[in-house]
Amino acid sequence: MADAEAPLAAIRSLPSWLLGRAAARGRALVAEALAAEGLKMWHHVVLSAVRDLAPVAQADLGRGVGLDPKDLVGVLNDLQAAGLVLREPDPRDRRKNAVSLTEEGARLLTCCEKAAREANDDLLAPLSPPERDRFMALLIRISGTEA
Repeated sequence: MADAEAPLAAIRSLPSWLLGRAAARGRALVAEALAAEGLKMWHHVVLSAVRDLAPVAQADLGRGVGLDPKDLVGVLNDLQAAGLVLREPDPRDRRKNAVSLTEEGARLLTCCEKAAREANDDLLAPLSPPERDRFMALLIRISGTEA
């Protein structure tokens, strides 16, 4: 029986496996919090990017968030149908659509950001505040990104 458990123990000791499990738990917590606000993860990502970049050309938005153009159109259709974003001709290039937030989109984004922060607080609840700070610094280092 010990031999049957060894591969599982070996896998479970890998940092990549542990990070994957933590990421999956974090995504699930955030997805649940966003669902309570009526949004999916990609809707939240796109709303946040639109807020930060608006007015933003639809093509630039897709590249900025790393979403396939066809998938982005679906997300934007959902957001526009809900009255959360506007797509209008880009003032810099009338051949392109520019996307911006509506007041309702900004309001919902604020609620979703709060919900996502609370979900992340739940994820990190086992850690003390200094441990959280250290953990975040280490994640930033190994991810190769800046926060």
